[in-house]
Amino acid sequence: MSGDHDHPHGSHPHGSDRGRGRLWIVFAITAAFMGVEFVAGLLTNSLALLSDSAHMLTDVAALLLSLFALWFAGRPPTPQKSFGFHRAEILAALANGAGVVVIAIFIVIEGIGRLADPPEVDSGPMLVVASAGLLVNVVAAILLHGHAHASLNVRGAFVHVLGDALGSVGAMAAAVVMLATGFRLADPLASFLVAGLIVYSAWHVLRQALDILLEGTPSHVDAEEVRAALCAVPGVSKVHDLHVWTITSGFHSLTAHLLLAPGARHQEVLARAHEMLVGRFGLAHSTLQPEETGLPRCGDCP
Repeated sequence: MSGDHDHPHGSHPHGSDRGRGRLWIVFAITAAFMGVEFVAGLLTNSLALLSDSAHMLTDVAALLLSLFALWFAGRPPTPQKSFGFHRAEILAALANGAGVVVIAIFIVIEGIGRLADPPEVDSGPMLVVASAGLLVNVVAAILLHGHAHASLNVRGAFVHVLGDALGSVGAMAAAVVMLATGFRLADPLASFLVAGLIVYSAWHVLRQALDILLEGTPSHVDAEEVRAALCAVPGVSKVHDLHVWTITSGFHSLTAHLLLAPGARHQEVLARAHEMLVGRFGLAHSTLQPEETGLPRCGDCP
């Protein structure tokens, strides 16, 4: 006997047509400007612009991966995949975060090579193109920001766009310095700063994706507090085998065994426990197993 499930395993709590539509818009404008920035980087001999256009190439791939993951995650569950395919979004987020880090490493390697003999850079056109790139990335970030909080997959794409915006700011700063002082090292130095900021922005996505894949307890849930709350439900004498984990962004699950006090009514206890889990912890997808006999267990109630 178990508690009711408010979230069917095949439901998708946050994927929406609106979010998918915004991803397509961002993909289109990113792909178009990527070509512009790459050509400008070649013509001006700017590492900052070339590195930013390379990062935009990974953005195009990341956005396509995010769109594919949204489609794949919406497929219905099967007997072999009873939770459905929601984890596709988490895998996409992990791939996007890792891709950002790899690009940052290549930027640093190229920048180190330019430190000894920094080339001439046509700073004027570089400043114009970098400013246009910042505008494009700000528009893309605004489009994705509202959905980045609900979906780790979209957040991974948002991190790529944010990295591009930082790259544009770095290129603009380097262009201004070179125009004002002729200091050619500003270009590779700006690339180093951008690479560091990109890795910093990707770290949270990587850590959260790995935590979900390792089925860690959601960061907003205290498992011991949940155990104590279940123990406080009238009719529950002990709780064991408590597990709380995340299927995908915003879709959390709980399972637990409840040892009932003598005379406790199963359905009433389960209804109270489930209502408490939803109202206090937001855990709508819970499976509770009532027991009347003392089985081997851990985590008894005090």
